[in-house]
Amino acid sequence: MNDVQKMQEKFSLIFTVRDHSKMIQSIAKKSPDEIIDEIIKSGLRGRGGAGFPTGIKWKAAKEAKDDKKFIICNADEGEPGTFKDRKILKDHCELVLLGMCAAGKAIDAQTGYIYLRGEYAFLQSDVLNKINEYNELFKNNNINFKIELRMGSGAYVCGEESALIESIEGNRGEPRNKPPFPVNKGLFNYPTVVNNVETLAYAAIIVDEGAQNFSSIGTNDSKGSKIFSVSGDAKIKGVFELPLGMKVSELVDLFSDGDTKAVQIGGASGFCVPRKQFEEKIIGFEGVPTGGSIIFFNSSRSMYRVLMNYLDFFREESCGQCTPCRVGCQQLYNGINAIHNGQRPISYLLQLQKLAKIMSITAKCGLGQSVANPFISITEHFKEEICY
Repeated sequence: MNDVQKMQEKFSLIFTVRDHSKMIQSIAKKSPDEIIDEIIKSGLRGRGGAGFPTGIKWKAAKEAKDDKKFIICNADEGEPGTFKDRKILKDHCELVLLGMCAAGKAIDAQTGYIYLRGEYAFLQSDVLNKINEYNELFKNNNINFKIELRMGSGAYVCGEESALIESIEGNRGEPRNKPPFPVNKGLFNYPTVVNNVETLAYAAIIVDEGAQNFSSIGTNDSKGSKIFSVSGDAKIKGVFELPLGMKVSELVDLFSDGDTKAVQIGGASGFCVPRKQFEEKIIGFEGVPTGGSIIFFNSSRSMYRVLMNYLDFFREESCGQCTPCRVGCQQLYNGINAIHNGQRPISYLLQLQKLAKIMSITAKCGLGQSVANPFISITEHFKEEICY
């Protein structure tokens, strides 16, 4: 048994065989307040990357005074380098449905939607079969909650919760202004809780077995295990469940091919950690947060090409609604290309970094706001690979 397998065996929660019938009965017996209290005590934070406390979100939706409420599972996994939700839906879809059911009971919602990424159409039939099966089980256990499936069409921006809501409503997938937030006015202007696949799977486990086991893993600010998608120049690749709070150096020891010069944490919208920071940076909300993507780069990789790949992705996926993102992505791409080709001086990089920082505070949604993460981390630590 190698070191990765040992850690999987010790910290695995989702990738464990469970009695799903018992879990349904556990949800049925608990009151809304008991469910929310367990989630709050567990310290569970959103596993999509933003890390908002799940229990606080559910509590806010519960306290909203409306006659109709909704639960949405965000399965629009479009972040480059992330493929963990695909595995959870394929092998452990029951946990996701149970997590939605628990959330539904907690906030008094009768309807839930799974918004599945368009490129995951191959999962549609299996997920729909599971939904039909569990809708019947909920009914048999006197739980007034029904789940429906909605398919996306391949828009990265629909991973943002309000753009996802717009898409379900039949509109163009564009982010809404906030406030109001979805917990107050979400789907069809009713209170709505949006959680991603992994968050809901952990929520189901916490409601079933209590908060103690989950909260005993990780750190004070980053509790629990986390599902990671490991790819790139790694000796072991795939989907793994590991504790939050690990140093980047520990991840490198577990997965590296022995020549890692950088680790991209959080996909294209995440941070690039150079070799000199492996020991000081930790994977967690108090360190380097991640939705789950871990991409290793060794010495054979050009970080200029890596950055251009990310910028090309962002300029293609920008919905174009707000100027900072629509124009900013194009300017960053063109500017780095101009510096690399000698058409602009190295000093121009400072202007581009300033533009990226402006985008991070003026763009309307997380797409434009997060472009600064890879841009600044790569240009600061690998300037020599961009300017030659």
